[in-house]
Amino acid sequence: MALFRITALRVTETHKALPALSVLLRNASEATDLKAVLAKKIPQEQERVKSFRKAHGATKVGEVTVDMMYGGMRGIKGLVCETSVLDADEGIRFRGYSIPECQKLLPKAKGGSEPLPEGLFWLLITGDIPTQEQSNAISVEWASRAGLPSHVVTMLNNFPPSLHPMSQFSAAVTALNSESKFAKAYSDGVHKTKYWEYVYEDSMDLIAKLPVIAATIYRNTYKSGKGIGAIDPHKDWSANFCQMLGYDNAEFTELMRLYLTIHSDHEGGNVSAHTVHLVGSALSDPYLSFAAGMNGLAGPLHGLANQEVLIFLRKIQAALGDNPTDDKLKEFIWSTLKSGQVVPGYGHAVLRKTDPRYTCQREFAQKHLPKDPMFKLVSQVYKIVPPILMETGKVKNPWPNVDAHSGVLLQYYGMTEMNYYTVLFGVSRALGVLASLVWDRALGLPIERPKSMSTDGLMKALKA
Repeated sequence: MALFRITALRVTETHKALPALSVLLRNASEATDLKAVLAKKIPQEQERVKSFRKAHGATKVGEVTVDMMYGGMRGIKGLVCETSVLDADEGIRFRGYSIPECQKLLPKAKGGSEPLPEGLFWLLITGDIPTQEQSNAISVEWASRAGLPSHVVTMLNNFPPSLHPMSQFSAAVTALNSESKFAKAYSDGVHKTKYWEYVYEDSMDLIAKLPVIAATIYRNTYKSGKGIGAIDPHKDWSANFCQMLGYDNAEFTELMRLYLTIHSDHEGGNVSAHTVHLVGSALSDPYLSFAAGMNGLAGPLHGLANQEVLIFLRKIQAALGDNPTDDKLKEFIWSTLKSGQVVPGYGHAVLRKTDPRYTCQREFAQKHLPKDPMFKLVSQVYKIVPPILMETGKVKNPWPNVDAHSGVLLQYYGMTEMNYYTVLFGVSRALGVLASLVWDRALGLPIERPKSMSTDGLMKALKA
């Protein structure tokens, strides 16, 4: 077991040995203090929502059909999510900004071309595009909060490497609940108007610690427990994460900045986002709420889908070689569909066009790895599959989603451990769901409790 250990001392003392952090934090002005900015916005938004509900609280929004009730509540308008909206034809918008707009407008690392996740988080939680200074201030603050308590490090180091990385990830986040400022404040009787402040503190702490947890899992599971190294307060969140993972390729770091930005949020109805909101509505602290969401993300119909795409691509390569003809590939796709299987990475519950998250990853690949055999195969599949799916007449959305591309890029840069990919997804998804959780408490949203009916009761109601 010693091979799979890093010491608690190494993870925690690396942050104690960073005096530059305290200097950087002291120099932060109110304009770069995210919590201070948020504290000014919350009363305005509370009043806006209060006025809207007073004027339109009884107004009906949409209709619910029997198929919606039996079909996983698909399409039912029953949630409020401020951070992002998913349009069937346009794709995701983060606080009103499309992915191309975010790529253009959000702050970037020096010499980089992809948006920083810190800037995206500022946008999600405030609705405003941050300045470079505001984004940099988040980098510094997350670096200062990144240390893990010794019991979590011990727990991570004692997990067998055979335990799935997502199980390790979820368990470690749950164990971090010992550090919850919200749980302590609630126990002490804090007024409900102050809930958001403690949820904010927990969320900032959790986001800061997730790369350390994720990197420890990666090093323990795949790299014989070699240490993850120290946090550099002068580096951004993604760069520190890549360094801890053991990757020093500048292009990979740029990919990670893009990956962590585009996987962050996808409105409120997907499994991971809805679960965090639901569990948080019971006033479970952000650690417990986020861990619950990660258990949902671990499902094959949600975050594990990118693994299935890679497995499928490898099946194609094994059957047809690296450079199959279009005709051979068409035969393979038709054979797959006729056998009752699906083409993974294609289709989406809401989207009715190519996922913009797929498109921006494709553009990254065209720029950095245009001759990679796996990327060429992905491009060929992109050309072949949609017409076939449309020809079946059974598919509403024949276009690729985000999972159709992300694994191929990670493979190219040497991260071949597919079981780990969903952990990366989880680190990113924290940005969106925790920003939403802060606003859930700021707006005083109640415990979620939809009404359910039995089939007999529903039949009786319809007859009536």
